[in-house]
Amino acid sequence: MTKPSIYIAYTGGTIGMQQTAQGFAPVAGFLTSHIKTLPEFYHEAMPEFVIKEYDPLIDSANASPADWQLIADDIAANYEDYDGFVILHGTDTMAYTASALSFMLQGLAKPVIITGSQIPLAQPHSDGPSNLSHALYLAANYPAPEVCVFFDKKLLRGNRSTKVHAEDVDAFASPNYPPLFEADSAMLPLPEHQQKALTATNTLSVANISPQPISIFTLYPGVSTELLDTVLQQPIKALILQSYGAGNAPQHANFIDALAAANQRGVIIINLSQCLQGSVNMAVYATGKALADAGVLSGYDMTLEATITKLHFLLSQNMPIAEVKLAMKKNVQGELSDG
Repeated sequence: MTKPSIYIAYTGGTIGMQQTAQGFAPVAGFLTSHIKTLPEFYHEAMPEFVIKEYDPLIDSANASPADWQLIADDIAANYEDYDGFVILHGTDTMAYTASALSFMLQGLAKPVIITGSQIPLAQPHSDGPSNLSHALYLAANYPAPEVCVFFDKKLLRGNRSTKVHAEDVDAFASPNYPPLFEADSAMLPLPEHQQKALTATNTLSVANISPQPISIFTLYPGVSTELLDTVLQQPIKALILQSYGAGNAPQHANFIDALAAANQRGVIIINLSQCLQGSVNMAVYATGKALADAGVLSGYDMTLEATITKLHFLLSQNMPIAEVKLAMKKNVQGELSDG
């Protein structure tokens, strides 16, 4: 039987870095050559694969919507020739890229798995070989049409993932959605009941994304209305309000009035909780209801990364504001549980 063929896009990140006199840094060709020395990638159970190294490599801290577009277009250009895709990416903004790709890759019928490492592949005790080999295996054997993140033996829905640790190899979590798969030594294919049920087509199309003026405003005790006014005076299209608990905020009249006035001007305001787990429910407390009455929309249990990239995606489609607001409340690609 012909082995599945997987396309690996090495976009950058710690996984391919090499020790230099200036510290760890990406070196062209190093990752590809080093993988050839690791027999686990050429085991008979592993798929065939090719590696494309981006030039220049992307520092994930510098990643932008243009990079999301580059990766999405690269997948589309190679879509018919491979059975699955693995994207090697820096961890700092991995969850943003995974979330963005989940919205951009329309009609996806093949797995796209994003991974990387906290320790360079060539260093002792690196998490890179395990993350990459698991991602390759699952890309070849996991038929669900989904953008995922694989890290530390867990396969997570991409637009549910978030980075939760700066240094530990268990760096990613999916706070409001269970892992799609937790790897064991047998590396068994995913059970059918764990596979995501999406309506996929055989035709992939890529939605274009352009940079959008989106701001984030985090509440804290004593935050001033003047500070909120300063943010809202900027030429923004959307504001993400990081509120308390189930979506609560100060009930000061000036604070609520500022949000209501911005809503009237067409600024889309999304209420996200600062809590890692749980969902925004503005009907529970009077403080939350005041936000809803001012036109603030619930972000439900979306991650910050999914909310930002979903706004980028929707605002890039030249949709009327009313349609964007409606879509933000709907589950588009498994990114929220309510709505």
